[in-house]
Amino acid sequence: MPHGRFTRFAPVALLCLANTACLATRGRLESEVSAVRAEQAQALAAEVQARRTAEAELEARVTQRFEARLAEQMNALRADLAQLRNDFGVRIAAMEDTLKFAMPVHFAFNESTVRDADLPVLEKIAVVLQRHYPDAAVTIEGFADPAGTERYNAALSQRRAEAVRAQLEQYGLGGPNVNAVGYGETRLVVPGAWGDAPGAQMNRRVVFAVETRGSPLRVMTMQEGSDGR
Repeated sequence: MPHGRFTRFAPVALLCLANTACLATRGRLESEVSAVRAEQAQALAAEVQARRTAEAELEARVTQRFEARLAEQMNALRADLAQLRNDFGVRIAAMEDTLKFAMPVHFAFNESTVRDADLPVLEKIAVVLQRHYPDAAVTIEGFADPAGTERYNAALSQRRAEAVRAQLEQYGLGGPNVNAVGYGETRLVVPGAWGDAPGAQMNRRVVFAVETRGSPLRVMTMQEGSDGR
């Protein structure tokens, strides 16, 4: 009987031993898998951090270069605008998203021909606008003194604006973004002055309106001059 009971319980004992061995093996495998997963997670986290660091450094370099380039452009713009004011007497006014350039370009009585004396300032304004505002919409506004009828003065001022636009095209500033508009005897600088009267020539003028919307080189701190009305 003892021998028979041993024989009967032997498979059970062997099964228990096998299960214990399996549990131990499973535990080791699970431990190894956990260690591998932890190592992979650590490596992935390090890779992500390294990528973020590299991206941040790249962004910082790009931002630095952009700011340096923008500062360079702003300095060049200030120099060009200063030359327009100091060398040519241009008055510049900033209004919302538009710069107004009151040019010392005037016309003889009842004339729409651009004078030779005004060519240098027109060439300079063409250079400045192409350099700093290549995509801006430019409107050349022509004006007349109050002599004649309103209808005639409107047509005369339109011819003056178109004559200036034609001259600017010779300096490379043209295309659909450059328009000429005549405002006749409106917005007089010297009310009532016409012909040879003092100040009449100020009424026979052109003004540039440059829409600077979206431009990083918008100038918003300039004060309007006395002839920029």
